Amino acid sequence: MNQGVLRLDAVTKRFDGRAVVELVSLAVAAGEVIALLGPSGSGKTTLLRLIAGLETPDEGEIRIDDQRIAAAGRNQVPPHQRGIGFVFQDLALWPHLTAAGNLDFVLASARMPKRERKERIAETLRMVRAETFAHRFPAQLSGGEQQRVALGRALVGNPRLLLLDEPMAHLDLQLKNGLLGELKSLQQRLNLTTIYITHDRAEAEALTPHIMMMDVGHITSL
Repeated sequence: MNQGVLRLDAVTKRFDGRAVVELVSLAVAAGEVIALLGPSGSGKTTLLRLIAGLETPDEGEIRIDDQRIAAAGRNQVPPHQRGIGFVFQDLALWPHLTAAGNLDFVLASARMPKRERKERIAETLRMVRAETFAHRFPAQLSGGEQQRVALGRALVGNPRLLLLDEPMAHLDLQLKNGLLGELKSLQQRLNLTTIYITHDRAEAEALTPHIMMMDVGHITSL
């Protein structure tokens, strides 16, 4: 697995002339977990989308492992070549695919041979404790089960960087606490560079001591 060192230098993103992310500079070391804490509309999700390549910066540049992947007005490396796993706030599971099928789609898109895909999917489903419902569809799964599948889909491609956008926002407290503990353990085992977005400080503190605040497009404290 690649190191996953991430660096943003003076990154700005505007929509309709308004800066949603403004002059954000950030460095995340290999294997480090950063929690990005802030209210809705503070620019957290847009920042993750910039890193993932789903948005293009208007100013500044983004590097992973010292490779420039985006600069002002240009994504130089497409999303599928960045080695990033992304768990969206609404999880965004493909409803017509089973849990295993959601993972298989990622590997098939990367042109992994079918036999290797089967082994990798089974390994990943075991890792996130989702193997018992591998052949069920998202609509047949509970919120916690869907969260496990979404995490498995983000991990199955062996990413160098994991981005999580409030993936537990709709779970009850007991389930959230249990899954946070599992996520922390999994991250430590994989030594995976991770950025976790939340508006819940207790949730951030349960995952990592490295917490940043973001408000109106700026990182206000570290």
